[in-house]
Amino acid sequence: MNILLLGYGKMGKTIETIALDRGHQIAARVDRGDAPGYNHTDLEAIPTDAVDVAIEFSSPEAAVDNINYCLTRGWPIVCGTTGWLGHRADIEQLCQEKNGAFFYASNYSIGVNLFFRLNKTLARFMRNYPSYHVSMTEIHHTEKKDAPSGTAITLAEGVMENLPGKHRWVNKEAAGDESLIDSTDAVEIESLREGVVPGTHTVRYDSDVDQIEITHTAHSRQGFALGAVVAAEWIIGREGIFGMDDLLGNDGF
Repeated sequence: MNILLLGYGKMGKTIETIALDRGHQIAARVDRGDAPGYNHTDLEAIPTDAVDVAIEFSSPEAAVDNINYCLTRGWPIVCGTTGWLGHRADIEQLCQEKNGAFFYASNYSIGVNLFFRLNKTLARFMRNYPSYHVSMTEIHHTEKKDAPSGTAITLAEGVMENLPGKHRWVNKEAAGDESLIDSTDAVEIESLREGVVPGTHTVRYDSDVDQIEITHTAHSRQGFALGAVVAAEWIIGREGIFGMDDLLGNDGF
């Protein structure tokens, strides 16, 4: 499998190592900046038949152009960049128009995806206990550009799907107005940026008498990168819009 790497930072380099270990080749590496459209000249120089699949871990500013370009060229694309989801409907429409293949996950770790399901189950358990207040904390390295993390947003969406009365999420650092944070219909997300933390996510339910808390802590980028490579292997020959539930199965792993 010939892989185009879009974004060659720490995650891109980890993906490359795992892909090579699994017997794949790197067709090209593109990583030149954050400006929208920055990489089209380089991409246009790559023969269409030189790429079997693209893996995109660049930046929120570059991701939409990268995805659009790959779908237009007919390259299946696996994307792990977060912070661009305001354009997701347009991307999915283009994928359908081009009969393309697009795979997106806010987190490719199997452990995190188990955590997503645990989070939904806990939210369902808490439906009948309105005395508990739900909130989240996510901690990442200082180089992470978007906040809250895509993983935290996915967790918040899981709560909103299963806990009546929660209709939106709000980021504690960005909200400013405490009334927004304290609103009973919102899931509060606190974003912290510390050192070289790969990613820690905590969902907590607080009451006057106790606290229930679930946490996922990543020890390295290896789990994220392996999942992205497995997704790239899986998407070859498929058409449509996919996520981790499609790869891992809706009923378990």
